[in-house]
Amino acid sequence: MNPPNPSEQPRQDEVGDIAPSDAPASETNASLQEFYQLQQRLFVYTLVMTAVIFASVWIGYDLHIAINYLLGACVGVVYLRMLARDVERIGQGERKLVPSRLALFIGLIIVATQWDQLEIVPIFLGFLTYKAAIVVYMLQTTLLPESK
Repeated sequence: MNPPNPSEQPRQDEVGDIAPSDAPASETNASLQEFYQLQQRLFVYTLVMTAVIFASVWIGYDLHIAINYLLGACVGVVYLRMLARDVERIGQGERKLVPSRLALFIGLIIVATQWDQLEIVPIFLGFLTYKAAIVVYMLQTTLLPESK
């Protein structure tokens, strides 16, 4: 049996097999690229808001409260990173989520309640800074869609 002559075989792009199989891959790449941009933007918003709020709390209250806020904000950034990693895994086809994110928050609140030098409210509000960043991003993309 002779191997088929390559010049007699139709090219795959003439048959149309390439385009449908490439379309989902390019859509996936575009979606992942958009996800990474969103992730980076949320981290930047969170860090900027953390710096501004930390300075405001330091000026408005005292350094002790500002450090408590900063501790909560840092744990919030770690929580946001873990959440982004889980979302990335879902994008790669993994269905199971890791529930350790909630343990991070619970551990933070338990430590804050047990340690006398820590203040619960600033730590909790610091932890929620990433949610404020999400709201700011949502408002920006809703009210100014071309700035996305």
